[in-house]
Amino acid sequence: MLTSSFRDRASAERAYQSLSSRGYGKDDVNLLMSDETRKTHFGDDTAHTELGDKAMEGAGVGSAIGGTAGAIIGAIAAIGTSVALPGLGLVIAGPIAAALAGAGAGGLTGGLVGALVGSGIPEEHAAEYETDIKNGGIVMGVKPRSAEDAQYFEDEFRRSNGDRVRRY
Repeated sequence: MLTSSFRDRASAERAYQSLSSRGYGKDDVNLLMSDETRKTHFGDDTAHTELGDKAMEGAGVGSAIGGTAGAIIGAIAAIGTSVALPGLGLVIAGPIAAALAGAGAGGLTGGLVGALVGSGIPEEHAAEYETDIKNGGIVMGVKPRSAEDAQYFEDEFRRSNGDRVRRY
């Protein structure tokens, strides 16, 4: 797993395009942000990019299923790719959303740090990413298919002003 946090949409878009250029699709990419960040950077009139569409997917699912944890977990399990978690104020898209479903309600009550730790990120790094998200950042992660891809994405994330670029 390779992860990074980005402070703004432009940086996240550049990083996402580097993934897309190597044949990675939106189902390969984990994307985490606060609902407030989604509204600010990926609102209805600004979502017309691949990354924006991915962020809006999560929002649409959340508004469709309402705010109960049971319904959210069921929806994650059913779609496996993206969800908004109104109770936590988060939008989560990608394979990590399915991991949350596997964790059950305990995964949600453990919060974002628990979900990130469950996906293989050390607790101290998960806590830093949680802080970044609370401060308006966008966290992106991908499981590279090769060592060459991993190095390419690490370099591209750094060139795209990524913070806390890490491989696990």
